[in-house]
Amino acid sequence: MLVVTPNTCIDVTTWLATLVPGTVSRSSRTVSTAGGKGVNVCRTLRTLGRTHRLVGLAPREDARLEQLLAAEGCAFVPVHHDGQGRLAMIFLEDAGRVTVVNGRGPEPEQWDTSALLPTVRAELAGAPAVACSGSLPPGLAPDTYGRVVEAAHAAGVEAYVDAAPAVLEATLPFGPDLVSPNVGEAEALLHGRTDENVEESGEDLLDRCLEASRELHARGARRAVVTAGSHGAALTTAEGTWWLGAARVPVANPIGAGDSFLAGTSDALLAGAPDVVAVRTGMAVAAAAVQHETGGMLDPALVAPALAALPDPVAR
Repeated sequence: MLVVTPNTCIDVTTWLATLVPGTVSRSSRTVSTAGGKGVNVCRTLRTLGRTHRLVGLAPREDARLEQLLAAEGCAFVPVHHDGQGRLAMIFLEDAGRVTVVNGRGPEPEQWDTSALLPTVRAELAGAPAVACSGSLPPGLAPDTYGRVVEAAHAAGVEAYVDAAPAVLEATLPFGPDLVSPNVGEAEALLHGRTDENVEESGEDLLDRCLEASRELHARGARRAVVTAGSHGAALTTAEGTWWLGAARVPVANPIGAGDSFLAGTSDALLAGAPDVVAVRTGMAVAAAAVQHETGGMLDPALVAPALAALPDPVAR
């Protein structure tokens, strides 16, 4: 499977008792790993036994990202730039609160922005599907993932997209085969909300997710999933709409849950699973992933129990 994530980075994850802005804090542990949403997708695909290739940006003069990916066994196809490597700072507090500071990607003058799509088209040869995941660096048009979808369909394969609201909005007219925003991202796209971190709770949460998934499908997505964290997800396809409840599991690190969901769902679709079964599989994979301290990693032995713990799907 081909995974496209232009804004690759190095994740610097720091564990500490409490993060208090404006003060000096001391960490208990810090770990650096390759990062970017597509990197998490690749980790999960690898654990599930699905071969993959990753296309993303990498600094020409700093090999750390490529070394980290190689050490993990990730087949990486870099598009080089002349800027500094992008960093994402992740702070995990003892009480479970998570703070993420995402660094900015390279500036347009630091790389050939026209090089990404030809690289993707070349790598599509032989790929069973393509997943586009994550933000776009400065200089790439919002419809970049849409162009990848277009190229995938021309090659006869499906394309799955998990992206920020503006990018997802520009992608929908190209007919992506799967989109999977969370409810905050979906409502930011559909209703113009500027805060994507909306409340994933409340008596109307289920109805909001169902409404958003129907609207995303109407705007072009063949399969529209809107997730709501530990509550579940809504799915709309040409065959109908369903509410899929989530499994209750202990959470070690929620970062990358959506990426593992995308990987698990994609893997199941490629294996021929029906849409509802594929999405439920993705939810079980995500439930296994949040029990691991590294984004995108999981113990595959936890997937089956998580799948068994999922409530039955409800047609709406």
